[in-house]
Amino acid sequence: MKKVIFAAFAVLFLFCAIAEAKRVVLVSMGSGEGKVTELKGTARWQTKGGGWANLKSGQSLKGGDQVETGAGARMELTLPDASILRFAENTRFRIIAIDMDESAGTRNAKINVALGKTWANVNKGLKVNPNIDVTSSNAVAGVRGTIYKMNVDEDQTVLIRVYDGQVNVEGVKGEKKPETQAPVLGQPYKISGPTPVQGPHKVTMEQWVYIIKSMQQIRVSSTGIPSKPESFTLAEDRDEWVDWNRSRDREAEGTAGNWTDIFR
Repeated sequence: MKKVIFAAFAVLFLFCAIAEAKRVVLVSMGSGEGKVTELKGTARWQTKGGGWANLKSGQSLKGGDQVETGAGARMELTLPDASILRFAENTRFRIIAIDMDESAGTRNAKINVALGKTWANVNKGLKVNPNIDVTSSNAVAGVRGTIYKMNVDEDQTVLIRVYDGQVNVEGVKGEKKPETQAPVLGQPYKISGPTPVQGPHKVTMEQWVYIIKSMQQIRVSSTGIPSKPESFTLAEDRDEWVDWNRSRDREAEGTAGNWTDIFR
């Protein structure tokens, strides 16, 4: 009987040890950078004013850096607060800024996606509220702790689907009309903002804001006209990209740990 009890405690101790080891993940990075924690396939990056080079797993990225992923590639970028951004193949994005300082109580990041698919899993288990925005040429998805994806198609139409929490989606402020075609991968590009658009009545893009909740989606046209939020099902949403992200999210569940640990 004692042997059985001892074995049971041993199994329980081992389970707790494994759970604790999974819960705390230390990612060494500065408060103004993110780290590539997963890279399958190839990707290139370019610093502000610099040339293009091959991206590697474990590499740090910061504001001003541009990245484009190759065919069949998948990339995961972990931010200092343990929030995660993932990018599918043939995706091009630029890091506008990362500012996450525990001592100052800041959790700010902004990523502009010119083309491709992005998955965001924002750490909501921290005292400081996040201000993490993923933008396109005609929409901003403002995150306050949630899981969602943003697809930017070649014609610059945008699809946002929220899986958990909520996302504030609003029109981008700007003076220039967004590009109707995506930039060519490997060539310099300029991100432009939209102009007022024609609808049932004249309205500038910065005047519309929608709150998209769990299992809802919204589409934004290339000219910045949003559809009304509508529901979607897991069955219609499922594909290889979604399945991979869900698998990665399950692996990362509970691994955020203490924010102070992230900065070690």
